[in-house]
Amino acid sequence: MAAPTIVVDHLILTTFFASLLAFLLLYLLRRRSSVSRNRRNKLGSKIDGTLTVKSGNDVDIIIVGAGVAGAALAHTLGKEGRRVHVIERDLTEPDRIVGELLQPGGYLKLIELGLDDCVKEIDAQRVLGYALFKDGKHTTLSYPLDQFDSDVAGRSFHNGRFVQRMREKASTLPNVRMEQGTVTSLVEEKGVIKGVQYKTKDGQELKSFAPLTIVCDGCFSNLRRSLCKPKVEVPSNFVGLVLENCELPFPNHGHVVLGDPSPILFYPISSTEVRCLVDVPGSKLPSVASGEMANHLKTTVAPQVPVQIRGAFVSAVEKGNIRTMPNRSMPADPIPTPGALLLGDAFNMRHPLTGGGMTVALSDIVILRDLLNPLVDLTDKESLSKYIESFYTLRKPVASTINTLAGALYKVFLASPDDARSEMRRACFDYLSLGGVCSSGPVALLSGLNPRPMSLVLHFFAVAIFGVGRLLVPLPSVKRLWLGARLISSASGIIFPIIKAEGVRQMFFPRTIPAIYRAPPSHNSQVRMNRMV
Repeated sequence: MAAPTIVVDHLILTTFFASLLAFLLLYLLRRRSSVSRNRRNKLGSKIDGTLTVKSGNDVDIIIVGAGVAGAALAHTLGKEGRRVHVIERDLTEPDRIVGELLQPGGYLKLIELGLDDCVKEIDAQRVLGYALFKDGKHTTLSYPLDQFDSDVAGRSFHNGRFVQRMREKASTLPNVRMEQGTVTSLVEEKGVIKGVQYKTKDGQELKSFAPLTIVCDGCFSNLRRSLCKPKVEVPSNFVGLVLENCELPFPNHGHVVLGDPSPILFYPISSTEVRCLVDVPGSKLPSVASGEMANHLKTTVAPQVPVQIRGAFVSAVEKGNIRTMPNRSMPADPIPTPGALLLGDAFNMRHPLTGGGMTVALSDIVILRDLLNPLVDLTDKESLSKYIESFYTLRKPVASTINTLAGALYKVFLASPDDARSEMRRACFDYLSLGGVCSSGPVALLSGLNPRPMSLVLHFFAVAIFGVGRLLVPLPSVKRLWLGARLISSASGIIFPIIKAEGVRQMFFPRTIPAIYRAPPSHNSQVRMNRMV
C-alpha cells in the first residue's frame, strides 16, 4: 500500500505545482497585456516625463479658458449634448476693468443662448444709450429698441460676477467638466490637433484628447500662434477707476467725453458704482507708483469731466485704486487647422471704446452652435474641417462691422493738431446730434443691432460729407475747399486700412468665399435630443 500512496502524493504535488506555475504564467501574461494596452492607449503612462490621459471617447470638445467666451460656450455646447472638458487657469472670480458693458445686440445673443439669467442677481444696470460730451455741449443717443421687448437693453456689471454666474451655470450640466489648470501646448499629430497638454492645480502634467479643441484663453493667449497670424497693436491704454455713490448726469446711459487728447468713459457697474476709463494714447503711461498718474488725472483729466461727477472722480483718484490695462487690436486672420478653433479675444480684438467684444464673442457662439448642430460625429475630421472653415466666413458680417466701427470711431474721437482731423471730430459730434437716422443708424451699428458693413461705410462717409458741406456754407473759398478735400482724404485714411485688415472680400463679398454653408443650418432639437440620449 505504501507505493501507491507515494505515487498519489507525488501526483498531487506535481498537479499543485503545475497549476501554480500556470497561474503565475497566466498572471504575468495578463499583466503584460494590460501594460501594453495602457501604453497603446496612453492612459496613466509616462511619456517624456509627462503623465498622459486619454479622453478619446469620454470628451467631444475641449475648451481652453472659461472667461466670457469659454464659459458661455461650455454651457451652450453642453446643453447641445456635447461632452465638454473646460480647462481654466484660475477659477476664482476675475477682477477686470473691461468686459463690463454688454451691448443690446449681445444681450439678444445671451437670450438666444439661454444665459440671460446670468445678468440677474449681480446688481447689473440697464443701459439705454449714450450721452456724448464735447466742449461744454452734450447730446444723448438712444438705442433703437422700439421693436424689441421692454427687457431688451444693454447691461453693465462687474465682469467677474457675470463670468462666475456663467461658470456656475455651465457646471450644473452633467456632461460639462470644469477643471482648474494651465494649458501649456496643443497636442498635434500629422497636422491635426488632437487635444492639449496642461498642468493641473497641484502641478501634475496631463494630456486631454478630443476631436475638437476650442481655444478661447483671452487677449494674452499663448496658443494662438499656431492657429492664426496674430498682428496685435496697442494703440492706447485704459486707466480704470471706480466712482462710488455718485449719480451720472444721464441715468442708465454710458457717458463719453471727447476729451483732449482722447475719450473718457463713464458707465454704471452696480447701483452704487460707476466705472471710469480714461484712454491714454500710446504705449507709455505716467507712473502709478510715483504719483505721476494721480497728478495727471487730477490736473489734466479732471477739468474735462462733467461737473456733476468731477468731485467723485477726484475722490476716486485720491483713494488710490488706479488700475491700467493695454487696449489691444487684432484682426481675425485664421490658419484653418483640423481639430481646432479660435474664439473670443484669443482670435479677434478691437479697441474697447465701443464695448463690442462680448457681442462679437456671443454672436460667434450662436453661429458655431448652429453650425455644429447637425454634425453628430465630431470624429469625422473632413466634415469637421469644412464646418470650421464655414464658421470663419459666417462670422464676418457681425464681427467686421463691430471691429471696423470701434477702430474708426476711436481714431475720429482722438484730438489732433491736424485741422482736417479736428473738423472730422466736430462733424461726427454734430452729425450724431442731428437725431433721426443720423443718430439711430450709427447707434444701431455700435449696439450690434444692425451688423451691416455697407451701412457702416455709408454713415461714416455721410459724416465726412456733412463736414465738407458745413465748410462750403455759406460761401466756399479755396482754403475751405482744400480743407474739405483733406477731410475726405483723412476719413479715407482712417477707415480703408481697417477694412483692408478685416478683408474687403470677406466683409462685402462673403458669398465669394468657399463655405459648406451660406447660413447656419436650422437648429434641429431632435438631433440634440438623440445626442443626449
